[in-house]
Amino acid sequence: MKCLVTGGAGFIGSHVVDALIRAGHEVVVVDNLSTGRRENLNPRARFYAVDIRSPDLAEVFERERPEVVNHHAAQMSVRVSMADPIYDADVNVLGSLNLIRLSLRYGVKKFIYISSGGAVYGEPQYLPCDEDHPIRPLCPYGVTKFVVEQYLDLFYKHYGLHYTVLRYPNVYGPRQDPEGEAGVVAIFIGRMLRGEEVMINGTGEQMRDFVYVEDVVAANLMALEDGEGEVFNLGSGRGTTVNQIFHLLAAITGYRREPVYGPPKAGETFRIYLSAERAFRAWGWRPQVDLEEGLERTVAFFKGRM
Repeated sequence: MKCLVTGGAGFIGSHVVDALIRAGHEVVVVDNLSTGRRENLNPRARFYAVDIRSPDLAEVFERERPEVVNHHAAQMSVRVSMADPIYDADVNVLGSLNLIRLSLRYGVKKFIYISSGGAVYGEPQYLPCDEDHPIRPLCPYGVTKFVVEQYLDLFYKHYGLHYTVLRYPNVYGPRQDPEGEAGVVAIFIGRMLRGEEVMINGTGEQMRDFVYVEDVVAANLMALEDGEGEVFNLGSGRGTTVNQIFHLLAAITGYRREPVYGPPKAGETFRIYLSAERAFRAWGWRPQVDLEEGLERTVAFFKGRM
């Protein structure tokens, strides 16, 4: 199949592109390189440096006629969404609607949308969160991700656009940006390997669901021909605190300094992890890489780049 991947020069999107190509699919990448990197691009994919909000996106669809759209491109910073919710909505809602509209116009057979299990549920009423948990986001980013889920359901009912939603946990692994906003694992590794101070926002007891990038990529391939009109959490079903991540990485990297604690980030959920039982029942999907192994692989990647 011909697959168009938005955000295909980014951390997770580039791994999805690689996996699609290994599986024999033809891949087109759309990325404005605001956070993505050219070095992440697979040379076997055709690349368009186009913003998902741009009218120029229509030319890509006209030329390429993709059968599948895999939509990873997003404004993904909770902090940015709190400071500038209009920009957040512009990228995440209007950009996605532009993509959905073109998918309908050019006969896309399947739309795979990447949402956020860590942001849409808000502070959990129970753990682990399943897909039936109430949606009560604490930040504009969580609102915009869920709004697009609702648009997809509407366009499915009225116009027959087939879709699957994947709600991601905290994904980590090679190519994550160590200078970025949303990747605590990569940020910690980068600073530890340079011998720099590591800042933990809040108490460090905030809990997240960490899943290695290869595992979420596997779910993207499973969603190509299955999961019609459904929403799937991807997660490990267990929580790990930021303090635990710090100590695991300190042991792997040999880092001997103590962390410095700063103020918590506004809009962030304190404690969340996800049930992926629906994905297991549908696809047999479960994370295959345990946390310690995944962290070791990620540290090895960053060491190789230094």
